[in-house]
Amino acid sequence: MHSIFRWLVLLSLIYSLFIAYKGYFSHKKFSKTDDSVRHWTATIAHVQLILGITLYSQSPIVKYFWNNFSTAKESIDLLFFGLIHIFMMLFSIVLITIGSALTKRKTTDKEKFKTMLIWYTIALIIIFIAIPWPFSPLANRPYFR
Repeated sequence: MHSIFRWLVLLSLIYSLFIAYKGYFSHKKFSKTDDSVRHWTATIAHVQLILGITLYSQSPIVKYFWNNFSTAKESIDLLFFGLIHIFMMLFSIVLITIGSALTKRKTTDKEKFKTMLIWYTIALIIIFIAIPWPFSPLANRPYFR
């Protein structure tokens, strides 16, 4: 479920960035729909975080990593799932949360779009790096499991 839900996270982030970009550069009013997209993107990311933490706490790969840390840290695949993936994803969710909260508190429409654009873009870049894509040098998983 975590693997499939990532597509919803990515789609919502990309759609949010599209709205923020379009709104910022065309000087649109920050509508209730734009605010809903901001909110639901953060909510979807938080649901994915809960799924990820649940999976992390149950994963035999992660358990092996922490039980055999001194040897397991030498394997990039184990290091990725034991530390790198979870910390990068946690960081990106924090960025999305901060970006969403700051966007909500901005007073002008242009500031709202700009804030969402900056924070969500940085989070999306980190997420792209931290996803175990089939082509990733860190750890590979199929697009769909």
